[in-house]
Amino acid sequence: MLERCPKCDLKFERIEGHWTGDLGINTIVSFGALLIVLLVGFLAFWPTPPIVVIIIAAIAAAGLLPLAFFPFSKTIWLALDILMRPIEPGEVRPGFGPQADTI
Repeated sequence: MLERCPKCDLKFERIEGHWTGDLGINTIVSFGALLIVLLVGFLAFWPTPPIVVIIIAAIAAAGLLPLAFFPFSKTIWLALDILMRPIEPGEVRPGFGPQADTI
């Protein structure tokens, strides 16, 4: 993944340790999806659920989803970070961000 936005030059990891928020969102979504796979797998086929199929689906969800979702979790965390700590003048190229409003 790029370090900065190619259009506005915003640094994707704005502060030290920014990646922990990305990882937290990715973990929450991945565990949520795993829970849904397990619940649907067991409840849809109750009282004799196909354990092997459910385990394979759970391993696939637990292994593939975190990798596929990580870029999106970085984007979501950056958006939340900008909501909590708005972009300051000079953090992006001229014409973008808060200084664009004053032109």
